[in-house]
Amino acid sequence: QVHLVETGGGSVQAGGSLTLSCGTASRFPYMAWFRQAPGKEREGIAAIFDVDGTTYYADSAKGRFSVSQDNPENSLHLHMNNLTSDDTAMYYCASSLGWVRRPLLPDEYTYWGQGTQVTVSA
Repeated sequence: QVHLVETGGGSVQAGGSLTLSCGTASRFPYMAWFRQAPGKEREGIAAIFDVDGTTYYADSAKGRFSVSQDNPENSLHLHMNNLTSDDTAMYYCASSLGWVRRPLLPDEYTYWGQGTQVTVSA
């Protein structure tokens, strides 16, 4: 019943920018972006706590990526800048039913989108 849909993926050259969006049916206290490249673990990129707007970023995303939430549309966004080939992955939007202890860990989240592919060419 609850589902998330990611959009905005595509191909971009290194150094470029891309913005991903996640459409949600409801508001959640925590929402996050993850990514997974072939042969690699799913990696938490950015998360946001809806109550006070606190954001969390992986080291790989700090200074380059920005997560935001748009209400009342219940949309989550990931603004990505200065992209490199290492950013190539399937990007997923996720949401939590309630409080999470570690916002960038996949196991903390209940609902997931289908993913959108981001490919960065060097």
